[in-house]
Amino acid sequence: MKLVITLSRRYGTGASQIAKELSEKLHIPVYDKAIVKERTEGDSYESETAVIRELAEEPCIILGRCASEILKDRRNVFNIYICAEKEDRIRRIMELENVSYEEAQARMKQTDRERSAYYHEHTGKAWGDVNNYHMILDTSELGTHRCADILIRYFERKEFI
Repeated sequence: MKLVITLSRRYGTGASQIAKELSEKLHIPVYDKAIVKERTEGDSYESETAVIRELAEEPCIILGRCASEILKDRRNVFNIYICAEKEDRIRRIMELENVSYEEAQARMKQTDRERSAYYHEHTGKAWGDVNNYHMILDTSELGTHRCADILIRYFERKEFI
């Protein structure tokens, strides 16, 4: 099976680290906003959708960009939502971006607002709604490494990989 993994996430959850670990273990690329935008002609959602559909022709991991909704009709797509406690997210942002608590908190709130609005604008659905994902993982409870391991074991057990 040509497994395509979509990762939707709150800002500061460590989802990028999970994607990186999965990429290394599964030997498949990760595509994020920057890569999708780089390959997009023009600045339209329809163009991004076409790029995401094209990328998903081969095994890959796609971070955000409403990929879970864009690819919802494909049987080889597994949609994951990554969450974490606010304080853990703030600490992670502080560490990664070398900013104060207040700045990390402000960035978290702003980015979450933007992601929620983007998702709703393009899908008409609520961002983070459990009904839109196959699995939800909490990095506060599990940690990023354990989340990646859980996913690998799950994919092996289901014979996706």
